[in-house]
Amino acid sequence: MTELLPVDRYLVDSLPTIWFGVVVFSLAMYVALDGLDFGIGMLYATRDEHERETLLSAFGPIWDANEVWLVAFGTTLLAAFPPIYARLLSGHYLLSIAIVMGLLVRGVAPELREQHDDPDWRRRCDWLFVFGSTVTPLLLGVLVGSWAFGTPTLSAPGLLTGVGLVALCVTSGAAFVAAKTSGSLADAMVRYGTTATLVYLVGVVALLAVAALANPSNVRALLLSAPALGAVLATVSFAGAGLAAARLGRHRLWFGTAFGLSFALVGLVAALLYPRVHPASGLTVDAAVVSPLALNLTTVLGLPALALVLWYFKFLYGTFAGPVDGANA
Repeated sequence: MTELLPVDRYLVDSLPTIWFGVVVFSLAMYVALDGLDFGIGMLYATRDEHERETLLSAFGPIWDANEVWLVAFGTTLLAAFPPIYARLLSGHYLLSIAIVMGLLVRGVAPELREQHDDPDWRRRCDWLFVFGSTVTPLLLGVLVGSWAFGTPTLSAPGLLTGVGLVALCVTSGAAFVAAKTSGSLADAMVRYGTTATLVYLVGVVALLAVAALANPSNVRALLLSAPALGAVLATVSFAGAGLAAARLGRHRLWFGTAFGLSFALVGLVAALLYPRVHPASGLTVDAAVVSPLALNLTTVLGLPALALVLWYFKFLYGTFAGPVDGANA
């Protein structure tokens, strides 16, 4: 009787590496899509009441959906590399709880805002929204930076990664709003977004310099590898193209380059993590992956579900692709 799935070998020999790519892709999608939500939340602090309503309208239909990619990242990491999932949570459990609390504050504040017409109540909810939108990517960047560089939670590479992610989120949020609006609001987004892009580039340079000098987990050699250098080159290229597109008023192209910046950042993380998927402990992809039978089943059941999610996001963003009401105000 022919076996439906082999129990002692992978469907393809490179399946562990493929699933490492799936985990990285899920993280990149989260940084790119929920990153624009965080960015809009931070930019929310700079606008008046009418423009704040416009900002909320710009990403309201896609906000909750974007968070699906955080679930996808955690699920794929747990399904394929449970030892890494366990080490990340146990090694950074306070940070992980703080990230969840930041997401909670960011999500609840706009809902509570609508419960009362009192100006003071709304002002407090607005600032909670801004706070949650700022602290969450900062802490998420610290977590990912500490993971990629194999450093303790409170380390210079981790903190610089967090600051860089904040600047990247502002860039993505500004580009998205500019693509959805026009007039003075779009012009303001160009100013904020171009400034954030320059801050991000400076942050990347500082991060690479600090990491090369400190050399945690012998990361210097990885920074000089072809994948890492390619990610850095992609970062510079996307940033330059984005700055040019923003100044020329090609806001959709600008948002596309911001999307590329997110993938370049996560690509750099992937270059630092492969094949040592957990530098602090030295665990490799092959050592941390689940058994062949479990990964084969996950592949057969999980990849079609991921493809369905991708189709849904294509449909969602296509449906809400037009400008928001009041965009010209």
